[in-house]
Formats: sequence, C-alpha cells, structure tokens
Amino acid sequence: MIGVAPPAYDPAAPTTAHTLPVGAPATVRAYVGELFRRHRRAFLLLIMVNTVAVVASMVGPYLLGGLVERVSENADELHLRRTLALFVVALLVQAVFVRQLRLRGAVLGERMLADLREDFLVRSVGLPPGVLERAGTGDLLSRITTDIDRLANAMREAVPQLAIGVVWAALLIGGLVVTAPPLAPAVLLAVPLLVVGCRWYFRRAPSAYRSEAAGYAAVAAALAETVDAGRTVEAHRLGGRRVELSELRVRQWTAWERYTLWLRSVLFPVVNLTHTTVLCSVLMVGGVLALNGWIDVGQLTTGALIAQMLVEPVGLILRWYDELQVAQVSLARLVGVRDIEPDAGDGALTPAGRDIRADRVRFGYREGVDVLHQVSLSVAPGTRVALVGPSGAGKSTLGRLLAGIYAPREGAITLGGAELSRMPAERVRSHVALVNQEHHVFVGSLRDNLLLARTDARDAELWAALGAVDADAWARALAEGLDTEVGSGGFALTPAQAQQIALARLVLADPHTLVLDEATSLLDPRAARHLERSLARVLEGRTVVAIAHRLHTAHDADVIAVVENGRISELGSHDDLVAANGAYAALWRSWHG
Repeated sequence: MIGVAPPAYDPAAPTTAHTLPVGAPATVRAYVGELFRRHRRAFLLLIMVNTVAVVASMVGPYLLGGLVERVSENADELHLRRTLALFVVALLVQAVFVRQLRLRGAVLGERMLADLREDFLVRSVGLPPGVLERAGTGDLLSRITTDIDRLANAMREAVPQLAIGVVWAALLIGGLVVTAPPLAPAVLLAVPLLVVGCRWYFRRAPSAYRSEAAGYAAVAAALAETVDAGRTVEAHRLGGRRVELSELRVRQWTAWERYTLWLRSVLFPVVNLTHTTVLCSVLMVGGVLALNGWIDVGQLTTGALIAQMLVEPVGLILRWYDELQVAQVSLARLVGVRDIEPDAGDGALTPAGRDIRADRVRFGYREGVDVLHQVSLSVAPGTRVALVGPSGAGKSTLGRLLAGIYAPREGAITLGGAELSRMPAERVRSHVALVNQEHHVFVGSLRDNLLLARTDARDAELWAALGAVDADAWARALAEGLDTEVGSGGFALTPAQAQQIALARLVLADPHTLVLDEATSLLDPRAARHLERSLARVLEGRTVVAIAHRLHTAHDADVIAVVENGRISELGSHDDLVAANGAYAALWRSWHG
C-alpha cells in the first residue's frame, strides 16, 4: 500500500518555544490505570450489562437457525408460536439492557471526564510559577480548551463504546464456536487484511495526530500573543507580520489535518472490505460444509447471521479506536504536567531569619543565554531596596529570583540561610510575596476576591486592608459593599481599582518580605505617590524590594541597586550614588530635570 509523506518540516516553525511537556507513554498508561481503578465497579457493571445485551441479541439467529433446520427436515411441528414468543422476549431484554448500557456508559464517561478536568486543574495550579510563565498562555489554553473538547467525546463515548465493542465481538465469536464450530475458522480469513490495514494506519496516525495538536497549539499561541499585545502591534505597525505568522501557523496546522484525514480515507475502505470478506468466507466455506453434510442448514444460517452481526462490533472497535488516537494525544498533553517534578521542595528547610541573600547568581530563560551574571546582593530585615536601571537590564528577573519564582542556574538565593529553591512553594509564599503590574479580578463578590489572600479574615480586617491602600472610599460607595459582584458581568472596576484590590490582598497576606514590580504602574503619578505613602505605613518594619522606573521610589529607599546588563553596577543610598556621579546620578538628573 503506497502512502504519502507527512507535511514537510517548515524551517519557519517555532523551535525554541517553551511548552509544557507531553506525557510519556508510561505516564499515560499509569493515569489510565488510575482512572480504571477509580471506576472499576462501574466498568464491571457496564461489562455485565453488555454481556446480557449481546447474549440476548444472539437468541434471534439461534432461533432462526433452528427454524430453518426444521423446515429443511420437513418437521411436522415448527413451533412458530414458541419461537416468536422467545424472540420477542429476547428482543425486549436486549432493548432494556442496551438502554442501560448507553446510559451507564454515558454516566461513566462523564465521571471520568470530570476527574480528568479536576486532576489537570489541580496539577496545573500546583506547578512552579516559572514553568507556567515559560510555557506561555497559548499552550496552556489549547490544552484546557481544545484538548479537553477532544477528550470529551472520547470519555463520554469512545472508552465505554470500545469496551462494549470488545466484549460484543468476543461473545459473538464465542457464540459462533458454540453453535457452528466448523465455521469459526472462516472468520479468520479476513484477519490478515484487517491486521495489515490497521498496522499501516496506526504506525502513522499517532505521530500525525500529535503534530496536528501541536499545530493547533501554535495557532492558539500566535493568536493569543497578537491579541494580548494588540496595542504594541498597532503602535509598531506589526499587523502585517502578525497576520503572516498566523497564516503560516494555520497552513501548517491544516496540512496535518489533511494528512490525518487522508489516513482515515485509506483505513475505512479496508475495514469495509474486511466486513465483506468475513461474510463471503462464512457463506462459501459454510456452503461447502453443508453440501458435504458436515454441518446442517440451520448451523449455516446461524453462523451467517452471527458473522453478519460481527460487522457492527468490529466497526465500533475500529471507529472508536481511531477516535482514541486523537484522544490519546490530547490525554498525553493533559497528563504531561504529571511529568513535571512537583514544586515540593525540602520540607525540612526552615528560615532561621528574615535576611535575603543572592550569592553569585546566574540565570537565563534559555540554555546558554544568561540574563543575570554573577549577581550578589544582601537585603537586611526591614530594609527597603530599590532596583533601578534601563529596561531589559534584568531588574524584574532579579526580583522574581528574590521572590522564589525562579531558581538560579548557578549560585543561591537564601532566606534566613535556607535556599528558596529548595523550600516548598507554600512556605516561600508565607514569607515572601511578589506583586507586579499584572493583576486579576475573579468573577465573584469583592469579599471573595479579598478572602483569596486569607480565608479566615473578618469584614473589619477586609475594610482595614482596603483602607490601607486608599480603596475604602469607592468600595463603601458600592451598592452592596463587600457583597458587590465584580469581574466579568459584575461591577466594572477601573485598572487602578483592580490594582488596589491586588494590593489589599497583599496587606491581608501579611508576608514579612515584599517584592514590588511596578506595583502602582496603572495609577497616575500623583495617585501612585499617594498610594505608596499610604502603603508605606502598612509596610513599616517589613523588607521591601521595589522595582520601578519612577525614581521617587528609589529616593525613599534605604539602599539602591543599579542593574545594568545583568549586573549590579552601583549599590548605595540615594545621596551616596548622586554624589558618586555615576549611572544612577545620570538617571536621576534625566528624570528629575
């Protein structure tokens, strides 16, 4: 059988993008086994119901074979009434159990799909933040939307139907062996054709479906990036280039779609030919056996009907097994997060103090390309440190390292002598918090949004936190106060109000060390200055590492670290650095006039 080559590799395809891993076969098998163990009772009940339905379906061919045999022998009594009554009873039993089969199969599929969604969400939320940041939104969104949608059909129907088809085919073959043993080998004549066709198909299908899924993820990533950076694209007139990139990704994806469709267009005619071969072989072999008196006409009739009935379960198995090829790829992408080592850290590590130290730290987002080079910094408890410097110098990266979001490639970041990268994420968050210009308001009440930081906080504490960030005035003006619905579909918050909610969460969380990365960037300079002064009262006695381009933040800091080209070039107080007439002094003069 001559095949076509898969779509050629396109050198323009992304090769350096960080994505979440795809689950190894062992991981997928382990997860499937886990699902079966969770729902083993439902599976056993499904098989039992299926068995009764299949046995009831074979009563008709058996009765018809007996009737044909009596007619061929010119029997005096055909027992038509008894035969008809038994056939009606068998038909009713089959109808009842088929209904139960479909119902229980659908319920089982929905339960497994719910488990899968919950497992993926729980595991994704528990991933180290750095892993998700590197993967980006496109890959994650394509998994939780497209892959879940593809798995929905498989979980609801493919898995139950495949189990039904296997049991159905096995019982029919068993029934053929019992009722007409000489005809059973005739069914095997079609097996080589089916094996060759399926082997050809299934050797190509898995990799093709994986490439198809990856192609769609690339499309989603390109579109999400373009939408997220819409203003930048428009400002720099990059619309044409982004459209070209999106069209390229769509062409690559549709090429794999056409290839997988072509694979199916070869498989299905082979399956139809197999069905015809089974029926013809049974009739021809059975005819020879009947003419020679080795089987009777009734056995030939029963065998031919059972062979014809085999068409449906075999087609069912192949159809849903093909569906599972698509689902297997999506499942591998969803359970791939299980191959990422959990951010468990060393539970025995407990900070012996509140001082933070960076010791000869190197870090880069890509292999062999460092963003930070041999950076050392010591932050004493209660100190306010400002990280300043030009854009792209590494300020935000250093801040994320100090907050425990990333682990250094070389060197160490310690809190009270304990390495942050070896501590459990929950323990790190109880000591150090990062607040940046990115914030999110969840759909729900204002109270629920604040309680995310501390679930046991009382209303008085919530109002105090809002007051600390100058948000209590507009919050008290809301129609329902803390019970006002905010977020999509609720009260529309301005960017500044949403940022104040994020800062109020910070007040409630009450960590002893804060990393503020442009935390007031969405406020106008006067409002930002006022908010920072109000927040300063709340932050009294805490360690603060502030990353900002507004140099008034640096002016108020105890220590200023000037970051240039991934290195700390200057370190000292505002007055000392201005007097030194170096890089900071130049920045101060250009900003202050």
